[in-house]
Amino acid sequence: MSPSKSPSRYMVAIADDHRLVAESLSHLINDIPGFEVILIGSNGKVLLEKLASSPTLPDIAILDINMPEMNGVATARQLSESYPNIRLLALSMNDDETSVIQMIRAGCRGYLLKDCTQSELQRAMTEILERGFYYSDFVTGKLIHTIHKEEKNPDQLVRLTEREMEFLKYAASEMTYKEIANSMKLSERTIDGYREALFEKLQVKSRVGLVLFAIRAGWVKADRT
Repeated sequence: MSPSKSPSRYMVAIADDHRLVAESLSHLINDIPGFEVILIGSNGKVLLEKLASSPTLPDIAILDINMPEMNGVATARQLSESYPNIRLLALSMNDDETSVIQMIRAGCRGYLLKDCTQSELQRAMTEILERGFYYSDFVTGKLIHTIHKEEKNPDQLVRLTEREMEFLKYAASEMTYKEIANSMKLSERTIDGYREALFEKLQVKSRVGLVLFAIRAGWVKADRT
């Protein structure tokens, strides 16, 4: 949900184990009008410790995935549980589907690669804070429109068969399509058919899009453990 009135400056926290990257990112964000970095942690554990003693909580936390002691997925889960009002944005070198799904299911509202531009970072943070989510090329415009609508029952927007729903829940896991086929006792070709049918029904272009739609519709729960 969008805040009724935007603050004069949004507060930002960063968790990244590469000091140079974290400091460079901090300078980059501080150069963006309306944003200020107030906390930097070398991993999720350090960030949570700093949050516990901080008089001011950030509006948004930017999380790397690969960190020692407490990685991005575990950090996102803990932040979502302990600080639900802090919006989360994943920023990583990982461009694989599994990483994106893990971070989205853990509570992140968006996912950026570290080679993004300053303008894209600004756009992502702004949309997450003011609209709730940020989608890059992983998801189509229609999905964005659907998620941004104030719709109490998004599952009423589309009807899925029992087997399509079963496939969708498997697709939101870390299972490969071959493993899904084995679990559903179907051929890989049939599984490909379910995938393409759902891409068409939900108007998404990727497995990540399927997961985001399923979480928003309440068909799949975001991880909290």
